Amino acid sequence: QVHLVESGGGLVQPGGSLRLSCAASGYIFNIHAMGWYRQAPGAQRELVASISATGSTNYIDSVKGRFTISRDNAEKMVYLQMNNLKPEDTAVYYCARRKVDGTRYDYWGQGTQVTVSS
Repeated sequence: QVHLVESGGGLVQPGGSLRLSCAASGYIFNIHAMGWYRQAPGAQRELVASISATGSTNYIDSVKGRFTISRDNAEKMVYLQMNNLKPEDTAVYYCARRKVDGTRYDYWGQGTQVTVSS
């Protein structure tokens, strides 16, 4: 059974940093791309960053240069390092697994709240 468990969220001031972690279990981790989604109140869920099985990364424009996604296949972990956080980064952040065929994301964690406020 696939499980994705996020941690590391919290309250941080603008300009601060947080590191989100996602622990994966229940499947062969290193053959799946992974992603971090976020959903702000009243907004649609959006894919913030993704990392392929081989480590290639992609980001939405609003986080380029500030966020870094990484993975540790041995530990079955995915990370999102977030620097220079802005109030508009406030959202619930979700870790997600992409299907091997790359068509869509098929499993999400329960999410972790990130609040950027002074």
